[in-house]
Amino acid sequence: MFSMRFQLLPQACLLLLTCFVAWAVGSSGSSAPAGERAADFFSRHDSGSGHTNNWAVLVCASRYWFNYRHMANALGMYRTVKRLGIPDSNIILMLADDVACNARNKFAGSVYAEAGRHLDLYGNNIEVDYRGYEVTVENFIRLLTGRVDPSMPRSKRLLTDDHSNIFVYMTGHGGNEFLKFQDQEEISAFDIADAFEQMWQKKRYNEILFMIDTCQANTMYSQIYSPNILATGSSQIEENSYSYENDNDIGVSVIDSYTHYVLKFMEGINKTSQAFMQDLFDSYDPVKIYSHPGIRSDLFRRPLDKTLITDFFGGIAQAEAFPLQDIVGSSNHHENDPTPPTSQKPDTPSVPVVLSPTVVSLPRLTGETHAWDNRWKEVRKWTSIFVVGCLVSWVSFVR
Repeated sequence: MFSMRFQLLPQACLLLLTCFVAWAVGSSGSSAPAGERAADFFSRHDSGSGHTNNWAVLVCASRYWFNYRHMANALGMYRTVKRLGIPDSNIILMLADDVACNARNKFAGSVYAEAGRHLDLYGNNIEVDYRGYEVTVENFIRLLTGRVDPSMPRSKRLLTDDHSNIFVYMTGHGGNEFLKFQDQEEISAFDIADAFEQMWQKKRYNEILFMIDTCQANTMYSQIYSPNILATGSSQIEENSYSYENDNDIGVSVIDSYTHYVLKFMEGINKTSQAFMQDLFDSYDPVKIYSHPGIRSDLFRRPLDKTLITDFFGGIAQAEAFPLQDIVGSSNHHENDPTPPTSQKPDTPSVPVVLSPTVVSLPRLTGETHAWDNRWKEVRKWTSIFVVGCLVSWVSFVR
């Protein structure tokens, strides 16, 4: 009997040692500052961009049946960014929308981007924000710069901030430093450059990917001078942008070559893909595209082989943690400010409040945090004493 009890002694000592190690590990893990633990949590999937929300502005600047392929270009990009996680609330689609229900469309209510017609890009699940004659240069510039009428619904506004990455895609007929809007007006490379600069000055973006598919497309980003902008186009100066294929039943070209191969590459990308922008640019083949796509990255601060494609094409669920002193300081400021936050001067025009889609994680106040840590330490201490006491009593008993 004594020998059996003696044999149980090592197991009891091992159990006691295990409990002690577990207590020590728990103590060391909880001793890390809360700020460091929060920063580690929020930086797990950080790609270095610093953005917390993604937006897409997709513009088809053409109208009329014979420009079917331009509608398909924009709708193909629309399908891609939605598939990769950008919600409709963060997508602005500008489309003439005169193709799906055109009298010459043999497949009413549908738009296809390939001759085999395997995938309907129109269907019942699209939201066109600017339709028909709303697709104008003025509306496009006002959308980017935020200078819209107060009566404009939120669904037609670009509600971005300085933590927003924006994908801007344009397609249509163009030339050297201009793009036509519905054969009635033109937007120039200078207009786009100035609009981007206004966005930068007003802190309306973190980074922009500007992509354009038109003749002499690369000239449209030649005048951009604002920081954190990556640009690419389908064709160089004095070069046309060609269609990819025709559909004999539809009777017109159904998509452009450049956009076709971009969308083909994007079909291999999912929401968690680790593919980079350099991979997309390396896929450009002038022989297949029939033109020479261009890339401008001198204004972009990150290396292309470290910039994820999903930083622009994908959705993001990112939280933003603010330092505790900033929150306390902001709270004290509002408490000491005698002016109510909603008060305005009589002559000040009403400005709609724009709420960022950023999810904010607020740490506990200092007193509450310390109280909780102290209670948790007391629980750990007395639990450890209780376990050790039980083990000692049991060992004494078996002896």
